[in-house]
Amino acid sequence: MEINLTGKTVLVTGGSRGIGAEISREFASAGAKIILQYNTNEEIANKVISKLFGRGHFAIKANFENTNETEKLFKEISEKFRVDILINNAGIIEVLDPMTCSFEEWRKNWEKTISINLSSSAHLCFLFGKQMAKNGGGKIINISSRGAFRGEPNAPAYGASKAGMNAMGQSFAKAFGSKNVFFYTIAPGFVETDMSEKILNSSTGVEIKAQSPLNRVAMPWEVARAALLMAAEGTDFMTGCIIDLNGASYLRT
Repeated sequence: MEINLTGKTVLVTGGSRGIGAEISREFASAGAKIILQYNTNEEIANKVISKLFGRGHFAIKANFENTNETEKLFKEISEKFRVDILINNAGIIEVLDPMTCSFEEWRKNWEKTISINLSSSAHLCFLFGKQMAKNGGGKIINISSRGAFRGEPNAPAYGASKAGMNAMGQSFAKAFGSKNVFFYTIAPGFVETDMSEKILNSSTGVEIKAQSPLNRVAMPWEVARAALLMAAEGTDFMTGCIIDLNGASYLRT
């Protein structure tokens, strides 16, 4: 199945590393123009941009810990471009033991995680979703996590943010479906990226890989290709779906 996104403009949040960088590469290779959002490291973001297939790609800075920056980002982009596909990939996970942390540590972790993982995605869904509706349609793909289903005892805010993202995507699928704006969610388990490298190379990593009958974790390109499938023509009736991508490490009914 060949997927051609020539003429499409795609905004990828958290696009400078890991899953986001691979999504940017896959979508550019399919002919799309990439707008890559990054938080702090302009050099790495521009390095990713420089290696993408095609021309016209660029990086744009936004710190989603400040949710006001989502509207700023939207205005900067929408003044010049029509975004056809939005991929909400930006996110953080910070380990926090609720049994031992202070309330101040809890509050800061909760507010930061929810702002970056959920609120920023929600605001971008709202802003770009309405713009897509006016333009005749579009697609929004949210990158969630299996942690939304199985629980994250050492990162409760992360689990909650991803569960919220799942529900948000389904709600928006109903709200925008009649306007040809379609919402999809991909829920990976562990993915082999620079962020997970330390834990995957530890003794804990052996147990994590063994959770799947494939005895490994996902590769970034596997998540990227799932996103590419959602972006393809002919998947409109999948709107509202949540696709598990965890190698059967966590099965739900």
